[in-house]
Amino acid sequence: MDRYGMCGKILAKEGQRDALLEILLEASRTPMKGCEIYIVSKSPTEPDAIWVMEVWQTEADHAASLKLDSVRALLNKARPIIAGGGTESILMVPVGGKGLAPA
Repeated sequence: MDRYGMCGKILAKEGQRDALLEILLEASRTPMKGCEIYIVSKSPTEPDAIWVMEVWQTEADHAASLKLDSVRALLNKARPIIAGGGTESILMVPVGGKGLAPA
């Protein structure tokens, strides 16, 4: 079965990028079945932009993570400081590389 991956840009409200980074980093530490990689990066050119790259064992694992109470609480905490994003999301089928265990 193919892995499921995505890379997406999230825009924080002006001056709120660091607060949103902290919430997303907390999400990266949350146990989520099937999550192999969850990397949070800030943009070097856009002061309010954050990029998140995720690799999951399956698309179903990703969907299930969004139903976890812990993840829903973090999403609710993040929503008020998110200005937009998601339109630049890229779906991927990760096949391997440094940091990613063989399928």
